[in-house]
Formats: sequence, C-alpha cells, structure tokens
Amino acid sequence: MGDPWQECMEDCVEVAKQAGKIIREALEGDITVMHKSSQVDLVTETDQRVEKLIISSIKAKFPTHSFIGEESVAAGASSVLTDDPTWIIDPIDGTTNFVHRFPFVSVSIGFTVKKEIIFGVVYSCIEDKMYTARIGKGAFCNGVPIKVSGQEDLNRSLVLTEVGFKNDPQRFETLMANLRRIISIPVHGIRSPGSAAVNMCMVASGSADAYYHMGIHCWDMAGGAAVVTEAGGVVVDISGGPFDLMSRRLIAASSRAVAERLASYITEFPVGRDDADGS
Repeated sequence: MGDPWQECMEDCVEVAKQAGKIIREALEGDITVMHKSSQVDLVTETDQRVEKLIISSIKAKFPTHSFIGEESVAAGASSVLTDDPTWIIDPIDGTTNFVHRFPFVSVSIGFTVKKEIIFGVVYSCIEDKMYTARIGKGAFCNGVPIKVSGQEDLNRSLVLTEVGFKNDPQRFETLMANLRRIISIPVHGIRSPGSAAVNMCMVASGSADAYYHMGIHCWDMAGGAAVVTEAGGVVVDISGGPFDLMSRRLIAASSRAVAERLASYITEFPVGRDDADGS
C-alpha cells in the first residue's frame, strides 16, 4: 500500500515556498502593522494574506480536511483538535521579527491525524531553509538529513527561549526568575531568535541544544515538533512529562537528559490551553 500522506506533504512544501515568496516580497515594501490582544501582539496584512493562500490552496485539493490557523482563530474560528486530518498553520511565525526585518521569519505547518503529528514543514524564508520531517522517515533541511547535537549535559548546552512583555507582574517575575536560574546553572548561554518554529529547527539541526517556552500555541509548535523528534531529539511538556500539542508549553531538546534537567529548573505559570476557553 502506498503512503497516503505523501501527496499532502509535497503540497505542503510547495505552498510553503509560495508563502515564503510573498513574505520576502512584502519585506521590500511598507509593512502595515495592526494589534491583536496588546500593543506587542502584532499582526500584518501579510499574515492574513499568507494564511488565506495556504488554506485555500490545500482546501482545493483536500476539501474534507480540517484547519487550525493562527489568524483564523484570532478571527473567531475554533482551535479544537479532532481526529480528522488537520493542518495546523502559522503563516508568519515571528511576526515581530517580520515587522522589524529581523531575519528569522518562518512559515510553519504541521499535519495531524487522530491528534498525532504526521509531518511538519518549517520554511525559514529569509534564510531560504526548508525544514521537513515525516514520522519515521527523518528530518531534513533543503533535502539534506539533519540531526540534533546529542548533547547530554545541560551545563554544556546553548538554550533558546523567548522573552517578551507580560501584563501579569507575577508571570513576568517568574519568567525572569527562570532565566536567571538557567543562566546560573550555568549553561553556555541563552538566545532568543524570535520564531518558535525556527528555534525548534535550530535544536533539530544541532545549532542549539534546548528550547523552552510557556504561552505559545499549537501553530507555533506543530511543524517544529515533528522536525525535532525526527532529527533524534525529544519534545516534552515544560514539566518534563509527555508533550501535549494543545498545552501551549514545551521543551525541545537534544536529549531526554537535557530536557529533564532543564525542566527541573523551570517554575511554571498558567497559560491556559488552545482547546479551552482559557488564554
């Protein structure tokens, strides 16, 4: 029996290339910036245009499939994951980077069936790096196989995370305390490239050894999680337990030893779920 999802993945790569071209062209002109939940929660016309392109292109070929897209959810669509074949889409992962022309901007698409990630595609479009991963078939960057560093020692690790404004003072203090604690382990350093999907692909390709975050979304995680696991890494909950795509929290790491030790230094704060009313 042939691979039932091969055509889906090939189409995903092609639409990601088209989306990346739109993003690069948009960077050459003026960028119209709007706000969602706060002054630092940005969205652009390009985000909306790219998501419409991706969904319409895929829906034309696979009309019975379901979709969870960042901008669709912002406009009121459901973000509940079902057993149906589902495309989970972040049209521009790193919108703040895009607005400032900081060169880590990606198109991230994950595909699930029965709530399990079947493949992921992350196109870091300014770098022109196309990351792809299929369950059981490995991870690639521009067609070349990639592997995690295999680092087992957190003290020798380069750690990625993201730091941004938090309205809740207690949450902000916890965020900063986590940074202070991890730096003081000590680790080799902490970096914040600004795109969750790119962060995970950096772990997958061995450029970093771990990435952690609380408060992101399923569309930030789905594509990159596939790439990390197929590159030999691990993706777990921020507590060190099993990864839950709708939980809005994760650690991606070069090894289980690094993931579990990193989890032991992180104090959690509530972030809600993508499939619930909480935010």
